[in-house]
Amino acid sequence: MIRVVLPHHLRKLSGTGGEVTLQIPDPPTQAGMIDALEAVYPMLFGTIRDPATQRRRPFIRFFAGEEDLSHEPPDASLPEAVAAGREPLYVVGAMAGG
Repeated sequence: MIRVVLPHHLRKLSGTGGEVTLQIPDPPTQAGMIDALEAVYPMLFGTIRDPATQRRRPFIRFFAGEEDLSHEPPDASLPEAVAAGREPLYVVGAMAGG
């Protein structure tokens, strides 16, 4: 089981609290996490990645500890602490503008 912390707008859309737990297949990856998240919370389909290209949406970021995982390939393994459930994976809605 991995722990995922969602940003406020996705918590509200999915009706969840701050953190959800997901069962994902080995090896745990970003793509596996998104697959599991969309399976459990179908209303989140298309909010984190584009359904046609399967690419992460530009203003969504992934963090584990202090490490930005956003530019890692979707099939790269998640950090061991996240995979073991000791640390959560943070999904963050980035901001832009001036």
